[in-house]
Parts: sequence; C-alpha cells; structure tokens
Amino acid sequence: MDVAITGSSGFIGTALTSALTDAGHRVRRVVRRAPSGTDEVQWDPEAGTIDAAGLAGVDAVVNLAGEGIANRRWSDEQKRRIRDSRTKGTQLISETAAGLDPRPGVLVSGSGIDYYGDRGDEELTEASTPGSGFLPDVCVAWEAATRPASDAGIRTVVLRTGIVLDTAGGALPRMLPLFKLGLGGRFGNGRQWWSWITLEDEVGAILHALGTDVAGPLNCVAPQPVTNAQFTRTLARVLNRPAVVPVPRFGPAVLLGSELVKNLLYDSDRVLPTRLLDSGYRFASPDLEGALEGLLGKHTA
Repeated sequence: MDVAITGSSGFIGTALTSALTDAGHRVRRVVRRAPSGTDEVQWDPEAGTIDAAGLAGVDAVVNLAGEGIANRRWSDEQKRRIRDSRTKGTQLISETAAGLDPRPGVLVSGSGIDYYGDRGDEELTEASTPGSGFLPDVCVAWEAATRPASDAGIRTVVLRTGIVLDTAGGALPRMLPLFKLGLGGRFGNGRQWWSWITLEDEVGAILHALGTDVAGPLNCVAPQPVTNAQFTRTLARVLNRPAVVPVPRFGPAVLLGSELVKNLLYDSDRVLPTRLLDSGYRFASPDLEGALEGLLGKHTA
C-alpha cells in the first residue's frame, strides 16, 4: 500500500510512519519544507498550495497535521492557529485527494474527543451529539472539512482520539516527574472522566481504519475510561509512589491560562470505542494498569 501522511513528524505520525514502513508499505510524507527526496511531497496549508502530482497513485491518505492544543497559552491568535491548522489543511488535502485520478481509496483524518465537550458522567459513542465551546466547534469544523473527499466517493474516517499514552510524547512524560517524586495527585475533585489510549493502540486503530471498510467517526479510546482520580491513583501505584496531593486548579491555570486548563484537565469525557469494537479491533492494552505497567514497568526504587 502507498500511503501519504500529513503530520508525519509528529508524535502519532512518527509512530505510524514506522509501523507502515516496517510492514513493507511505502510512505509519502507531506511536508512544509522543500522535499528532500521522492518520498516527500510539499504543501503549504496556509497558502492553500500542494504538489498534487507528488500524490499521484497513492492508495490512502492519513491526515494528522495540526497545531498542538497545549503548545502555548490560548490567545485569540493561538486559537486561530489551532482552528486554521486543522480546517485549512484538511480542506486542502480532501480537495486534492478528490481531484486525483485515480483517487485514493480512503482518507483517514484526525479529530478528537473534544468534539463531545464537557459531558459529566454521560457515556459517549460515535452517535452522540457534539458539545459546545471552542474545542467542540473546532472538531465539528475539522470533520466537516473532509467532505470534499467523502462527496467524491472516497471512504472517509475521522479519528476522535483521546489522551494518547506513551513515554515518547504526549501527556505522560509531562506527568511523570512529579509522580516519581511522590508529589502527583488528582486534579480538583478527580471525578472528571479521562478517556485514554496507548500510542500502540492509536496506531493500531489507524491501521485498522486503513485496512477495513469502516467509515465516518471512530472513537480512538480504550474500552475502559477512568476518572482522573482513578488515573492518578493507578499511575502512582505502578510507580510505587503515593498520590495524595490534589492539584488545585489555580496552579496549572497560572502557567497555561484558565480556559486551556479547563479543557485539558477538567472537562469530563466518558467516551467508548463502540465502532472500533464492533468492527473487530482488538486492543493491545484495554485497561489502564496493564497499559501503564507495559509502558513504565514496575518502579520500586
């Protein structure tokens, strides 16, 4: 299979590129800089330009590009970057894929469980309605930008991804220093639901989406979501450390701003991977303790 990937140098994109290459597939990286070889295709989402000829003959496109949600404090300009980096890039790659001859068979495009907003204890499936607020609005527009591809008959999958766990990036390395010192703890009352997935299963879900006939939204989360209190207790137990110091909201808010911190740490999303399970995907790490032990081992020092 010949797969074009935007965001191939990111946390998930790097792992996906390695997995595809190791399996014998050809990967074409869609990059912003000048290409360094025939396996790279240049684009500029902000300017709306892409080397469509470089995508000729691809079997699939995976679109993972986008400004990091927590890269910096949310100013009006940063919010614009977050929104436009997703919608403009997705619109461009969707229109380009729709115009290829032959067209790729599938577009797999990023989204997030932020689509659902802050929903308390409600169990959320792919059939659930979107929430309200900045990030839900971004996700709705991000997913809508895939329409040129689906309208052209390309099977289109949107990945509503949760908290991705791995030691190479994402949230876990940011949490580990405090927890290893025994200074970690729940955020606020800890009752907010955190829906998580290991990087291995995130990549597995993307490969599943490429190789099966699923279409539409796909919740990329493990089948056992946990509350923040359960998450922090489990992480501390795996590290053989206490987790007794609650983190007050004002601390992270001073560093990141109150709006970002609320969305990142305190919103509650109890999301279930209904369509992944129904389509036959088998999770390598379905439960949190097993996942963390696999990633971190037993830290007893």
